[in-house]
Amino acid sequence: MKGFSKLNGDEMGRLGVEEYNAAEKHPVTIILHNIRSMYNVGSIFRTADAAGIEKVIITGYTATPPRKEIDKTALGAQETMAWEYFAHPLEVIPAMKEKGIAICGLEITTNSRAYTDVDRSDFPLCLILGNEVQGIDDDILEQCDHILEIPQFGTKHSLNVSVAAGVALFEMVRTFRQGLC
Repeated sequence: MKGFSKLNGDEMGRLGVEEYNAAEKHPVTIILHNIRSMYNVGSIFRTADAAGIEKVIITGYTATPPRKEIDKTALGAQETMAWEYFAHPLEVIPAMKEKGIAICGLEITTNSRAYTDVDRSDFPLCLILGNEVQGIDDDILEQCDHILEIPQFGTKHSLNVSVAAGVALFEMVRTFRQGLC
């Protein structure tokens, strides 16, 4: 091979649980509202941990850990990610806005902007992810400061919610870190 060799776990510089909990996080929170699939929830926990974001907020009928279906795809991230449960996003959004956190829905709407248009002035921010079929409820969209969309170029006009979370979260982390290096 052309000078490439896979790194083992020790060589990757992975943080232990205590180190991760003490580490500074990227100023991003995600709200998972009415996510049907526990496998999607677990996958989003794993992605949130890998992206080093602050918190996952679970609302509606989205399942909360511990659940074997969440554990299967979270691979332990449900133990490392800070998370809270609220019955509805409107219970927590006003307090977030008071703290200066921009509320961003990930949805295709009129006047939505590309997820790549986020810039450092948008942080700290909260990304809301909605139901796999219905998306984000209108009453929640009304509370958003921005609606972000991932452009779609095929016959499908949506991504799996856990895939969309990964695309958007890592772009947000890239954008935030851009000014740090």
